[in-house]
Amino acid sequence: MIQTSTPMRIPDAAKSRLNILFIAKNALWEGEIHPEDGNHALYHREMREVLEGLGLKLTLAETHDILFDPPEGIDFVFPLLNRAGFFNSEMLVPLLCERAGIPYLGANPILRGLSDDKHLAKRAAVDAGVPTAPWAVYRKGAPITEDKCPNADRYVIKPNNSSASWGVEDAYDWQGVKAAVRRIHDDEANGGQDAIVEPFLTGSDVEVPVVTIDGEPQVMPMLIFRQADPSHLRTYYEKRDLVDRRQKYSLDAFENETLVARIDELTRKVWEEYRPFDYGRFEFRVNEETGDVQFLELNLNCNLWSQKVFGRSAVMAGWTQAELIETLLAEGLRRHGLLG
Repeated sequence: MIQTSTPMRIPDAAKSRLNILFIAKNALWEGEIHPEDGNHALYHREMREVLEGLGLKLTLAETHDILFDPPEGIDFVFPLLNRAGFFNSEMLVPLLCERAGIPYLGANPILRGLSDDKHLAKRAAVDAGVPTAPWAVYRKGAPITEDKCPNADRYVIKPNNSSASWGVEDAYDWQGVKAAVRRIHDDEANGGQDAIVEPFLTGSDVEVPVVTIDGEPQVMPMLIFRQADPSHLRTYYEKRDLVDRRQKYSLDAFENETLVARIDELTRKVWEEYRPFDYGRFEFRVNEETGDVQFLELNLNCNLWSQKVFGRSAVMAGWTQAELIETLLAEGLRRHGLLG
């Protein structure tokens, strides 16, 4: 059973004193489902409304431009501009914050790059002694050779730095793998990406939200994406609610105490590479029938929407969505000496 601490608070004096820059692609969105970004626009709108409801002084922005010549009086940045339409865009906001000398929520640029590169994150997990299925990375411009590809009956091929499973494909032989890798390399709409190839693992994804309180990471209640068909490959469109996926999988509390304890242990091994990171979501592929657990990836500065993993986990811990967001922001402010 995961025990979660009491949520943190931001003192009223700090709320009155500090100007927080909230930067997200849809920070000013007022509508419903976005035709391209789907529920991501709802998420950003909700985040803005929660921050406003906390009584914070906010500056809002939707692009990196504001940080190239930052306005006076920005004390702290809450960045959610993770997918900005170009390769490795996840690193630019923290880099610009470092350039401007403005503290920000989340891990530093190098750690963001390490976590967002699935190949490097898997290497770090293996180095930490965490079970991880074999994989191969094919960098754009490097040879696409069969000798480094793991043996499998079925493969998953996706961009090495992807989020929300855009560009994910499967294949059953080397020719299919090679063609999928080339499509990712040649995807002009997304600037061309590196590709990662993994065996398809039967099972479901267990999601492990982690928050930091007073400098110590803490595991929040875990959830599992249970699939009606364990062989189904979840797509970007399903994750963004752009197609009906209700009959394909459900997001449920993960209550297998033996596996929860095992995954908790493995998560603690993985996170040591990334501290301090304020918050993140760690993901494992779990076969509930055999008990096999394999590390998949992690996502620092991950999705915090109330309808997704973090928000659902907060409710399971007895927190409101506002308490979750205030806790994350309070920890970031505390770490940078801004709470007063």
